[in-house]
Amino acid sequence: MPVALWRSPAVAGPAALVERNLVIYRHTWYLLLAEVFEPVLYLVSMGLGIGALVGHVPGLGDPSVGYVDFVAPALLATAAMNGAMNETTFNIYGKLRMLRTYDSILATPLTVRDVALGEVAWALLRGTAVTVVFGAAVAAFGLVHSLWALLILPGALLVAFAFAAAGLAVVTYIRSWQDFQLVQLVMLPMFLFATTFYPLGVYPRPVQIGVECLPLYQSIELIRQPSLGVVDAGVGWAALYLLLLGCASLALALRRLERMLLP
Repeated sequence: MPVALWRSPAVAGPAALVERNLVIYRHTWYLLLAEVFEPVLYLVSMGLGIGALVGHVPGLGDPSVGYVDFVAPALLATAAMNGAMNETTFNIYGKLRMLRTYDSILATPLTVRDVALGEVAWALLRGTAVTVVFGAAVAAFGLVHSLWALLILPGALLVAFAFAAAGLAVVTYIRSWQDFQLVQLVMLPMFLFATTFYPLGVYPRPVQIGVECLPLYQSIELIRQPSLGVVDAGVGWAALYLLLLGCASLALALRRLERMLLP
């Protein structure tokens, strides 16, 4: 049954594109280390460095939650986001606008749907790989304290899916390399304000509502709560939010790609 499923047209097309990317990245896999190195630097500088001054984070119900334990899951969620979204924005823009890679791919039996699903699947794998490596670094620092942390990996998969699909939709609107500054104009403030380095309670309530609507905030909640040993309705809401975001973004991206790539 699994073999028959793998050979079905619905799976074989996207799988072929994933295989193509694997062949390419087997010679440049070390480039992914940069996406792990960045959050590790944040963890050491902010979590361990500033954490020595901050001590414990108030308002989380458990006074034993140290600052580094608070920051590490947020950086892990950010690593999943960046790993997936970098693939479906920067890399796909080059294939789409500069190299015209998909023109030759669509000359084969592969369809636009295969391209969209294959690229999202590859970005999901890339985001998850970055998360696993960074998660190993977090564990090496002794920052895993609960068996609920086993939920981090499926949570990272969902985060990677949501941002990979969102990135694929965004890249269809990008007209030139300069437009990536607009992407960073959104991503950087979201990274800074989505409770990555301080709890939601530091904001007044009107600002809290805006922060709660950010996809990175929901991603952080999905990773942070299990890592701290807390699993409640907030985790389910965050998972639903990201699933809906990913599905809606993928549908939009597919429709946009069909307009761009089909004659």
